[in-house]
Amino acid sequence: QVHLVESGGGLVQAGGSLRLSCAVSGRTFGSNAMGWFRQAPGKEREFVAAISLGTYYADSVKGRFTISRDNARDTVYLQMNRLKPEDTAVYYCAGGLRSILRITLSSGYDVWGRGTQVTVSS
Repeated sequence: QVHLVESGGGLVQAGGSLRLSCAVSGRTFGSNAMGWFRQAPGKEREFVAAISLGTYYADSVKGRFTISRDNARDTVYLQMNRLKPEDTAVYYCAGGLRSILRITLSSGYDVWGRGTQVTVSS
């Protein structure tokens, strides 16, 4: 059984940086697509970034966030720079993508981590 475990969340001031990690255990995803999503209180889960052969970003984070992976460590990262209060949310790692056509959709993934809280103060 595959498990995804996020880490690296925390409290940061606006303009600061955080790096989230997603460790994969149970089975390697190799070069398969992995994604990051986030959910703020009272809002739906939304796409943040994904990585497959290429990288994909939500417009709201483009130029500030960078997704990367280390296949040797079975870990996916989300480097978040110039954070804003509106980036405050629980961030989730996702894997087990069913179709590349759904890479930006939460419904496209089979496996999810429990999330890590990111809070950006103004």
